[in-house]
Amino acid sequence: MNDVAHTDAGLAERGRVVAELLLTRGQTMVTAESCTGGWIAKVLTDIPGSSAWFECGVVAYGYEAKEALLGVHPQTLERTGAVSQETVIEMVSGALARYGASVAVAVTGVAGPSGGTPDKPVGTVWIGWKRRGGYAHAQVFHFDGDREAVRRQTVAAALDGVRQILTN
Repeated sequence: MNDVAHTDAGLAERGRVVAELLLTRGQTMVTAESCTGGWIAKVLTDIPGSSAWFECGVVAYGYEAKEALLGVHPQTLERTGAVSQETVIEMVSGALARYGASVAVAVTGVAGPSGGTPDKPVGTVWIGWKRRGGYAHAQVFHFDGDREAVRRQTVAAALDGVRQILTN
């Protein structure tokens, strides 16, 4: 994983692009993170002046945290598990509804090195995006590499998706 896009500088550049788009559009953002542990929020809040467009970041690893902080339904978690399209849609929708931003991104996945299953192997990550007034969109990714590599690729893909919804 020597791709420059997934280096700290590459992630920082993605963050700067998102920041500029949010700022010029007068919009704000919230993150709801599980497998990245707040890394998306860190990339964004490393940018000076981020308080003008960054509302908050929620790190919700456990089921109870996803329920209490993001409004994920217990039935969804019981039926589909934390790493699923249904869960990430509820995470991103809950973040947007609860924390008052214009745009939200949510991530949930199996970063490893353990925790994978045959249907959700290590590297399986769901990312969801939503704009206020719009419908949530989710995509599954299957990233390669160790825990840090999976998390870096997740941050990059999450920010790329935010950029995409801000420019469409």
